[in-house]
Amino acid sequence: MFGFHSQLQWLVLIIQTSIIAGQFFRPFNVTYDHRALIIDGNRRMLISAGIHYPRATPEMWPDLIAKSKEGGADVIQTYVFWNAHEPVRGQFNFEGRYDLIKFLKLVGSYGLYLHLRIGPYVCAEWNFGGFPVWLRDVPGIEFRTNNAPFKDEMQRFVTKIVDMVRAEMLFSWQGGPIIMLQIENEYGDVEKAYGQGGKDYVKWAASMAVSLSAGVPWIMCKQPDAPEFVIDACNGYYCDGFRPNSNKKPILWTEDWDGWYTSWGGRIPHRPAEDLAFAVARFFQRGGSFQNYYMYFGGTNFGRTSGGPMYITSYDYDAPIDEYGLFSQPKWGHLKDLHSAIKLSEPALIAVASPQYLKLGPKQEAHIYSKKVSRRRLSSSHSGDESICSAFLANIDEHKAASVAFRGQNYTLPPWSVSILPDCRTVAFNTAKVVAQTSVKKMREVAFDGPWVLDISVPQNVMLHDKISFISKNWTTIDEPVGVWSEDNFTVKGILEHLNVTKDSSDYLWYFTRIYISNEDTLFWKKHGVNPTLTIDRMRDVIRIFVNGQIAGSAFGHWVRVVQPIQLVQGYNDLALLSITVGLQNSGAFFEKDGAGIRGRIKITGLNNGDMDLSEFPWTYQVGLKGESQKIYTVEGNANAGWTNLAFDAVPSTLSWYKTYFNAPDGMDPVALNFRSMGKGQAWVNGNDMGRYWTLDAPEHGCQRTCDYRGPYNSNKCTTNCGKPTQIWYHIPQSWLQASNNLLVVFEEAGGNPFEISINSYSTHTICGQVSESHHPPLWKWSSPYYGKVFINDTTPEMHLQCASGHVILIEFASFGTPEGGCQNYVRGNCHAPNSFDVVSGICQGREECSIEISNHKFGGDPCRGVVKTLAVEAKCVPSWLVESYAMK
Repeated sequence: MFGFHSQLQWLVLIIQTSIIAGQFFRPFNVTYDHRALIIDGNRRMLISAGIHYPRATPEMWPDLIAKSKEGGADVIQTYVFWNAHEPVRGQFNFEGRYDLIKFLKLVGSYGLYLHLRIGPYVCAEWNFGGFPVWLRDVPGIEFRTNNAPFKDEMQRFVTKIVDMVRAEMLFSWQGGPIIMLQIENEYGDVEKAYGQGGKDYVKWAASMAVSLSAGVPWIMCKQPDAPEFVIDACNGYYCDGFRPNSNKKPILWTEDWDGWYTSWGGRIPHRPAEDLAFAVARFFQRGGSFQNYYMYFGGTNFGRTSGGPMYITSYDYDAPIDEYGLFSQPKWGHLKDLHSAIKLSEPALIAVASPQYLKLGPKQEAHIYSKKVSRRRLSSSHSGDESICSAFLANIDEHKAASVAFRGQNYTLPPWSVSILPDCRTVAFNTAKVVAQTSVKKMREVAFDGPWVLDISVPQNVMLHDKISFISKNWTTIDEPVGVWSEDNFTVKGILEHLNVTKDSSDYLWYFTRIYISNEDTLFWKKHGVNPTLTIDRMRDVIRIFVNGQIAGSAFGHWVRVVQPIQLVQGYNDLALLSITVGLQNSGAFFEKDGAGIRGRIKITGLNNGDMDLSEFPWTYQVGLKGESQKIYTVEGNANAGWTNLAFDAVPSTLSWYKTYFNAPDGMDPVALNFRSMGKGQAWVNGNDMGRYWTLDAPEHGCQRTCDYRGPYNSNKCTTNCGKPTQIWYHIPQSWLQASNNLLVVFEEAGGNPFEISINSYSTHTICGQVSESHHPPLWKWSSPYYGKVFINDTTPEMHLQCASGHVILIEFASFGTPEGGCQNYVRGNCHAPNSFDVVSGICQGREECSIEISNHKFGGDPCRGVVKTLAVEAKCVPSWLVESYAMK
């Protein structure tokens, strides 16, 4: 007989074997009808969470998947990134962040389905749209059209992915999580530019995909002419009005844009939780059945993976889970409640072919999903018929609330909102009424020469004092050579296109030539009081101009003209142009032809005898940086690089490498570096490429002091960060760090100060809740004892507060009555229950999460009769290890 330990080992072995074999579910088929995907014979209403596996580390994946499931997701959606998996033709990489199979198996192990978007074009603000740059060099190729070389390469890669997944038994019919695949991506946006070749390509791509016999449905998003055997789907901020091109296909929303991406020098977009919930509720209200958040977790563009033109390293996307893996509240919590309300309504939603429409007012409407079902389906002990019914009441007025009558009851609908009634009677959720907490997150600079101090001597003023300290007082440096630095270069006449030379092996390409300036030229400048000017017809993304080894100027933009005054001397002058890419073009028709570097002619104007055209001069080309070639950013490669000590008062210089060592912060909070003192470049920690950095400021104007959720959203509606650098914090995954002696190497292009780089722990610093007696009860109070029949007895609202794992609540403010103000600015109103603070502290203090009933009884009686009371709470989230160490003193 096995002992307990042996039984446990045997159970673990069975589970591991099951995961290896892909047996996450009992094998099931996936089909569809006009109403929904059909999973194992049953229609389903599905919520999907977009997560791109390379934008996080494998160590982060389990937590992200678990938080998605906790938030109500049924499905995880991801692209497949061709250029990550096949950087060199025929040489594949499925390791580390690119371990696709491991990610898919993890999703299955959490009991979630998976939507795999093979593409292989992904857009995704990813470098070159996911295409490998070597694809440009295939003879006769033209991307994304009826072109044989392109179709051959595309089919080869798509086939490889499908075969890999099948071999790992990851399709649903094999017991795996994959329920749906995607071919191509948003091709309808550009198809017209390709003419008949585009139309033929769509038909070919769909037929090729289906011919692979994957055994699950294929979709094409934003593809109105998708063939009958492929589902066309919607991408956008709102998709409630979308209908597929056949009444045999369900309504799918593959990309619900819950935020937007950010460019260097741009403002930070935000999408209000109320509007996002409104869009989702409207989608399901009007017949939708599958909805995916793009993104549910955005993550980080590590290395050189960000697309272009010039997208930042952060891909936070204002998603429900932020770049660092923390909840973005109230968005995550508000959507979780929405998902619960939709799930309560699912039996009715799937029971009917289409809803009953009812006009409630000029801009108010109801959609009712109702059907009589046999009691034999609900309970074997009863017979007869019973009705299941769910309804959505919408007010699409952007400005005014509305009172409507529905089935003999009156309902108040806030502007631009949807109320969900799982039983066609009781409101379980309204998109404009946010019960979820608000979380205020903070970068905490870490002190290496002094401990934290926890001050809880005054309950209303819980404070965390941290001594600001920069990451290191000791830096070493190496200068990067200007111009040609190795024998691995070549010289030709004329200006070559950047990508044709680098093949995207580096952001950097040197253009070097030598020009002769006569004595007559220098006399001409002196006589007329002018200087010569270097002109470049067009350039993208960044160019740095060096004359005789000294920086003369820089420019950046997308195919912009450059006019740069320069200083030349009589005789020979060295001219070196450093062309720098900041993410390759990732969208648009024929984007593979966009290229990089310099276009047109290069001239020097203002000479005695007119302009000097350098376009046909001999130019020497040097790919990359010397430091890159020597890999001085790695633990192994930096040792013999010839570093010298950097003086604290050294003048910042261009093209410099900096190195230091640092200790990791205590605890397991996410970690970031503050690069506010730097200019532009790249950074590595222990050899891992953090990505590009650039302290380029956003415009001074265009941000809004307040964000009104009402009305259609666009990416300019609710922006922040005006007049500040677009990004200063850069994520270091915890798995890249060791306790001490971490290597940090920085390449600085523009002359920053590394002594002022600081390391930061990132956490939820403050949480706030504000819930009134008029709010809806928590969704968990709804019961569904029989299939399809839902009800609720206890309608008392509750406030739920939660700190991140490893942190506990310390209450700062609590008032039950008529509190005023907002988060971080609450004050007592005219009505206040005197024991508010004690009651809330007794329930929440020192706990990771807590729930407080919103009732007079809970607070010892009614503090002001005839008034709707509200509970407002503000609390700090403090690392539990800090509280424990304080308690031990």
